[in-house]
Amino acid sequence: MSFKTKRYFTIAVLLFALVSATVGTPAVKAQQTSFALRSIDGQIVSAESLRGKVVVLAFGASWLPLSQSQTQGLQRLSETYRGAGVEVFFVSTESERQQSRNYASDDQLRQFARRNNLRVTVLRDPEGQTSRTLGVDQVPAIVLLDRQGNRAGAPILGLNPNGNFVAQIAPRLDELL
Repeated sequence: MSFKTKRYFTIAVLLFALVSATVGTPAVKAQQTSFALRSIDGQIVSAESLRGKVVVLAFGASWLPLSQSQTQGLQRLSETYRGAGVEVFFVSTESERQQSRNYASDDQLRQFARRNNLRVTVLRDPEGQTSRTLGVDQVPAIVLLDRQGNRAGAPILGLNPNGNFVAQIAPRLDELL
């Protein structure tokens, strides 16, 4: 057997072994999300406590120009899916450190929610750990979690402030229900 023939034979055997090893094996299970965020009312909401529900995490900040339209759309989304096993949250990425330029107190976030008629639970991710874990690198952004607690697709970015927020999110939500 020539060197060239041996090389092709070796490559063929390796490819066959690789394909044989993967055929019939179950797909790797998606990794469950793990987080625990504090609400502005002091409650802890964890990924574990939300298992069995489809979850909408809307990451944003009260100072964003899109905040008013985002919160109005988020509230409509919550009302549309009420009773369907969907939990909707606004997640503030603002700092809890008073010396920070991006600071917002719990009271300021409560006022923000009242001013924008936002009645969903407001959570805090002041260090950005949860947003980074979920692949959020800009706000506003929406992350959907399936009933098993897995991130369902990439974060939804580029929210249209004049568009129909519910229509933008609904197709992905409906797939998860």
